[in-house]
Amino acid sequence: MKRVKKEFLETSHFSSGASLGGEVSLVQNRHRIYSQGERADTLFYIQKGGVSLTYRAKKRRPAVTAILGVGDLFGELCLAGYPLRMSTAVTLTPSSIRTIKKKNMLRLLRGKNGTSKELVAYLLSSIKRHRDHVVELFTSSAEQRLARILLRLSHLNNRGRFTAEVPLVSQQILAEMVGTTRSRINFFMNRFRRKGFINYDDGLEVRQSLRKVLRGQ
Repeated sequence: MKRVKKEFLETSHFSSGASLGGEVSLVQNRHRIYSQGERADTLFYIQKGGVSLTYRAKKRRPAVTAILGVGDLFGELCLAGYPLRMSTAVTLTPSSIRTIKKKNMLRLLRGKNGTSKELVAYLLSSIKRHRDHVVELFTSSAEQRLARILLRLSHLNNRGRFTAEVPLVSQQILAEMVGTTRSRINFFMNRFRRKGFINYDDGLEVRQSLRKVLRGQ
């Protein structure tokens, strides 16, 4: 990692990342931030780029359990007392990652200020997202699951913008996340583009209209 700067507790909002403290590093595409089974005593915040989390079980193929984008925390299970990493984290694009020590994050969570409240709300929403992902595997079509992943990666599911750029993610990774084949992902992506929901002539642009897929339109 190329070390850029070091910041400690500041008064800026949680959404900027600065109030979390820690060091910010620039990392290249496909950089492994940590591996499953390693000691867990830090968390990470994505300021730019994207990260995939992959879980490997014995005698089974690795499974992508999450694709994260700007503003997401990961590695937070160490706060719940897990001593080892439960997944492997790899950057999907050149990224800017903030590293936060567990003890500093715990101190933030114990504080009585706006940042601590935002952190608690974020961690609770993270638990809900993981639970919802499991439910979606059984209740949604592959096309709807892909649409939801693209919306999450672009953060259009919780922001008032009409379009957003997202990190360039391979169709194979999307297939693993959705639980389908690469050819089906290619089919859905082409259909999304024909309907004007996305554009990838110059990078990947996701539009709010993609939410129509979630409603079955």
